[in-house]
Amino acid sequence: MQGNTSIAFVGNTVDLWERMVARNVHVDLGSDQTSLHNPWAGGYYPQGYSYDESNRLMAEDPERFRTEVQATLRRHVAAINTLHARGMYFFDYGNAFLLESSRAGADVIAENGLDFAYPSYVQDILGPMCFDYGFGPFRWVCASGSAEDLRTTDRIAADVLRALAAEAPDDIRLQMEDNLRWIEQAEQNRLVVGSQARILYADSVGRIAIARAFNQAIGRGELGPVVLGRDHHDVSGTDSPYRETSNIYDGSRFTADMAVHNAIGDSFRGATWVSLHNGGGVGWGEVINGGFGMLLDGSSEADTKLERMLFYDVNNGIARRAWARNAEALTAIRRELERSSGLRVTLPALADDSLIDRVAAEHF
Repeated sequence: MQGNTSIAFVGNTVDLWERMVARNVHVDLGSDQTSLHNPWAGGYYPQGYSYDESNRLMAEDPERFRTEVQATLRRHVAAINTLHARGMYFFDYGNAFLLESSRAGADVIAENGLDFAYPSYVQDILGPMCFDYGFGPFRWVCASGSAEDLRTTDRIAADVLRALAAEAPDDIRLQMEDNLRWIEQAEQNRLVVGSQARILYADSVGRIAIARAFNQAIGRGELGPVVLGRDHHDVSGTDSPYRETSNIYDGSRFTADMAVHNAIGDSFRGATWVSLHNGGGVGWGEVINGGFGMLLDGSSEADTKLERMLFYDVNNGIARRAWARNAEALTAIRRELERSSGLRVTLPALADDSLIDRVAAEHF
């Protein structure tokens, strides 16, 4: 069995891209994880300068630094375009690489003159595989700070996911099994940095079941208080047209609907606190985030609140994605409508494109 090898390159990545072009190295899959949401203050460094030289240029001649960064971006994209023409699949990680490249005049615009030539990974990968089905990063923190409490939550979450995976529909069984494997191996992989916290991908059913099991364990005295939350990079709660909502194709990805709806909606459905703020990994002015925290204290009140709030927090996002006619989201929201008699979601009417074209041709 052939193993995998990871190689770290210390240097300017554009030099590496251009070297692969010059040597005709075949690349199957390419991406970026730049920090171009902060391009003028160390998020991206120009080609031809050392690290120290770049920092001096940034401080002493910021306009020249900006010019050099944009020139490097144009070369960066030119190399990617060449490798793409040779068969490489490229996707944007979402930290404003394509956005800043377009502002620099790089050749990253599609033939329609509107869209980027390359997708974000939410468009082609994470959106249809996870977000549209309601799976996203569910987070909890052991307020006690106890590593033993964290181990208890790992065990509880694994038990819940194991039971859910056994009955999961085929289209989401892989997501369930992946997250079960993740939580089973979390402690041995030493994933804690700072707080005694975990995060795993779960849909609303999984989040509610895990949270309820935590709350019951707290009530029995087996576990200290737990604070629930989620990442902004989630099914809902974040409006980010170049990443989290980049696969909402009806044009509404440029609005702040989900972030505002979730922050306000979560606030009266049981959240302990909510936040509505700007920025994050795609840059100021390019994203709106709505977050929450919920304290589980073992009470019956917390048990009622967690179901009501977590249900809304996830399904609000699935509904939005379903309105945009995303096939996976339509499947997920229909499944939830069958499961939850009190849920009301207006589904889009899917028209036959050929019929629309014919009618348009006849009347216009």
